[in-house]
Amino acid sequence: MLNILVIGSNGQLGAEIRSLSHGYPFQFLFTTRKELDISSLENINQYLNAKKVDVIINCAAYTAVDRAETEEEQANLVNHLAVQSIAKAAQSFDIKLIHVSTDYVFEGIAYQPYLEDALTNPKNIYGKSKAAGERAMCNINPDNSLIIRTSWVYSSFGSNFVKTMLKLGRKNDQLKVIDDQIGSPTYARDLAKAILDILPNLNHTGVEIYHYTNEGVCTWYDFAKSIMEFGDIDCNVLPQLTENYPTPAKRPHFSVMSKYKIKEKFNIEIPYWRDALKECILLLKNEDSA
Repeated sequence: MLNILVIGSNGQLGAEIRSLSHGYPFQFLFTTRKELDISSLENINQYLNAKKVDVIINCAAYTAVDRAETEEEQANLVNHLAVQSIAKAAQSFDIKLIHVSTDYVFEGIAYQPYLEDALTNPKNIYGKSKAAGERAMCNINPDNSLIIRTSWVYSSFGSNFVKTMLKLGRKNDQLKVIDDQIGSPTYARDLAKAILDILPNLNHTGVEIYHYTNEGVCTWYDFAKSIMEFGDIDCNVLPQLTENYPTPAKRPHFSVMSKYKIKEKFNIEIPYWRDALKECILLLKNEDSA
């Protein structure tokens, strides 16, 4: 039986892995920053010395994209230096490692979906810190390790765009949402299931990079319209240009990523983004009525 260490278990993805864990023949260790200080290689090594771990799933991340512009040191600590330490520990203990990264490592000026080996050129501090974490992991190159880039993550757990739109839609007759940024939403539960399904099949040297989002593409405006539709909310969503909604951090205008590699390698089926969104909102409705 595989012993799985999930780092960052209180985030959206970590919480989804926990909720699915009972359906898999693995033994799980779920940690937060209180149980495991990933900024310290010594602390990680001490933890791994005390526990039997076969696979690490690193869900921990600094994800406050705009705040990262003024908290560069903290973003770099979690998204770069901690990943470096985890990769070193994984190599030392011969532990398989899955690390979750982001579409924000790309500049966002492509005209077709980004492949895994496409040039990274992030536009903001958050993206730069995640790209630095990827490079550090690839330089250390622990065997049987994956970097999985994802995007526009939401869940029934934690704070996210879906929950924010549902809340704002119930309070307002009209909302303006960006319609010139194109990407693919990702239901964290689908990503969690994909990760758990591919775990037994990790058998390669070094680090491999894969992309995972739900199928299909949309703008944030399209995403918000579908949220109102599935949430049965009568709120008029209006398209808005990025230039009319300035934020501290620049966002990529096109960050759609190709998923052919992960589908072909691990023979997984990926749900369409609207189907996944409908499932998540139905779950939220059931929780509200419980």
